[in-house]
Amino acid sequence: MQVVNEPGAWNFSDLHTSDPAQPRFYEAVFGWEFADLGFATLIRCPGYGDHLAATVDPDIRQRQASAITPPKFEDAIGWLAPAHDGEPPHWHVTFTVADRDEAASTAERLGGTVLASTDTDWTREALIRDPQGGVFTASRFVPPER
Repeated sequence: MQVVNEPGAWNFSDLHTSDPAQPRFYEAVFGWEFADLGFATLIRCPGYGDHLAATVDPDIRQRQASAITPPKFEDAIGWLAPAHDGEPPHWHVTFTVADRDEAASTAERLGGTVLASTDTDWTREALIRDPQGGVFTASRFVPPER
């Protein structure tokens, strides 16, 4: 993957699971770290930030420091999320977009369905189902004002 965190590219993959022991599997298989931040659990791939800084995003650490991100956020690849009742465990992908509303409108025009739109302190997101039933998130990063 040569492009990340830019419109049209991969941003995060979240693991939805009802098994709190699930992270041990990924820690053992891939060497990932799971950091409980109190409000959520961050999935980190040690060295990922070094790779991004050396290849496609030399200013990643400075940019993230100015946005008051959690420690080692440059290594973030996703979040651990609880699976809802009746929902099977799965991975959910988030793509970066330049404009959440425009991406949602385009998805609907092309036969997709916007399931939800959310504004947080950090993002503007749309949960979208494509015409074949695949569900993903379109997200625009909007860091809070300092």
